[in-house]
Amino acid sequence: MLAVLVVGVALRCLAAEGKRDLVAVRPIPIIFDTDIGDDIDDTWALTYLLKSPQFEVKLITTTCGKAEYRAKIIAKLLTAAGRTDVPIGLGEGGREGVGGQQPWVQDYKLADYPGKIYQDGVKAMIEAINTSPKPMTVISIGPLHTLAAALDRDPEITTRAMFVGMQGSVRKGYGGGPVSPEYNVKINPAAARKVLSAAWRQITITPLDTCGRVTLSGRRFETLKRSRDRGVQTLLENYRIWAKKATVGELRASSVLFDTVAVYLANRGPRPLIAFESLPIVVSDDGFTRIDPKGKRMAVATAWKDLDGYEDLLVRVLTEQKGKGR
Repeated sequence: MLAVLVVGVALRCLAAEGKRDLVAVRPIPIIFDTDIGDDIDDTWALTYLLKSPQFEVKLITTTCGKAEYRAKIIAKLLTAAGRTDVPIGLGEGGREGVGGQQPWVQDYKLADYPGKIYQDGVKAMIEAINTSPKPMTVISIGPLHTLAAALDRDPEITTRAMFVGMQGSVRKGYGGGPVSPEYNVKINPAAARKVLSAAWRQITITPLDTCGRVTLSGRRFETLKRSRDRGVQTLLENYRIWAKKATVGELRASSVLFDTVAVYLANRGPRPLIAFESLPIVVSDDGFTRIDPKGKRMAVATAWKDLDGYEDLLVRVLTEQKGKGR
């Protein structure tokens, strides 16, 4: 009888441990808010996100205008990736306008996307956060028009979500230069102030201090060019168009891949390749993100511990059939 009880207890312990393991590997729900279609790094970041199995993309929203053009790029990328299950929301800032990837979507009709298109991306964002059984992580890699509008409509979404952003310049600027107003902040300082001062469950940002140093060149870039992965080929074709090259073979290195770092920071637990500081941040009217005792305290990725390791990780995730996070 004692042996039976011991076995029963052991099985219950194993079952409980198994449940913990399942929880540990359960993917992180993500809303991806992007101004894709201007700088090409958003396209790199979205491809990286879709190839990272630790994330479950629940919604992609556009921001900073050009909503239909941006949504076409997203829809065509999702179709190429076999991810038409992901809905797209048209965000704030206006519908009209195009950018450097327009030739890739010139003949694409948004109505042809098999997945869901939400005309009110702000409403879709709020509903996705409020109906998620687990806290949502919002990755924002553009100016914060759409997210600020969501906070205007429902300030309580912060209680159910974490914010991860490519925002600001804190101790250093682009390429290690002097601190400067960073584009995503300076294009709409009021929206940035609203979002970065809000009471999110957690706030993490990668400013230019870290994300402004990421490029792929040499053997890393050649590995991408040799890849037969459809997602990588689609990515490089977009890059070719954006860079105004006749062939992918003419490409020698990536541009600066600012936005990919925000995807890395959305991972749970330790992120061993990068160093963080807990800093109080304020947004000035001229678009600076300054350390100020009166500011909102957040985790700021201010330095790399292993930039080579991150660039290797990025190439590995992009080229593997199933990406593996770190």
